[in-house]
Amino acid sequence: MRGNKASHGGLGLGVFLLMLPLLLWLLLLIVLPHVDMVLVSLRERIGFAEHRFSWMHYELFFTESLYWRTFVRTAFISIFTTFLTLVIAFPVAWYIAKLVRGRRRSLLFLACLVPFWVSELVRTYGWMILLRESGVISGLLQWSGLAAGPVEMLYNDVAIMVGLVYASILFMLVPLVTTLDSLDDSLVEAAYDLGGNHLSVARNIVIPHAMPGIVSGSIVVFMLSVGNYLTPVLLGGKDSMWFTEQIFTQFITRFNWEQGAAFGVLLLVLSSLIVWLGLRLSRQSFAETMR
Repeated sequence: MRGNKASHGGLGLGVFLLMLPLLLWLLLLIVLPHVDMVLVSLRERIGFAEHRFSWMHYELFFTESLYWRTFVRTAFISIFTTFLTLVIAFPVAWYIAKLVRGRRRSLLFLACLVPFWVSELVRTYGWMILLRESGVISGLLQWSGLAAGPVEMLYNDVAIMVGLVYASILFMLVPLVTTLDSLDDSLVEAAYDLGGNHLSVARNIVIPHAMPGIVSGSIVVFMLSVGNYLTPVLLGGKDSMWFTEQIFTQFITRFNWEQGAAFGVLLLVLSSLIVWLGLRLSRQSFAETMR
């Protein structure tokens, strides 16, 4: 009995020690900074070093139309970006998971991974080189006679969505490949043998099976898009109207840390509500999508 208790105690200590780095990472880099950000957002300066409790920074978000309209715009573009990423990534994931095998499959997956070996800044500047007025695409359009002069394709919503899709497509592709790879090919073959067509097989067999991957990929892509700062600012220009730019302005430009912290908390809460609503509409639980 004592030997069993000692072994269980040693096992518990070993599990705790293994989990300790993760627990410290969560506590020091996620929980405590967010708690401090909430506390900072609830302060109002009344002097050089004096503060008092106040909801004024949250009230400003709802009373000033610029701020809540910027968030609505950011959320809408992020949702549409997530949808576009899913539409582009799904057939690619199906091809990798079901139509190729062996070395070709590994090479295709590597080809999707290689662009992410460089920083997001370099990849975004690459799109700026392609889309700017004197860029590659504009030069090709003029050379082919499709455009009479230089074409500026930067500093608009389309450019922002192109950059966001490119920046986050891998995070949609990986869960889709994983879930589609586990789909039994005999189910698809049986559906076709029973008279199903491409649309009915996709609707009744493929998509329901891939739903956990679709939802988990969509959550990650949406959160990355709504919290992205670099891509919208560089590709959308100074008038991109992105909510993270408002947060940056409050923290860095205006040195208004209380207002910036309030916007950060609101971004986290409101984006989490959108994710929760998406889970409810898709009838998926968070635990199922994270398996």
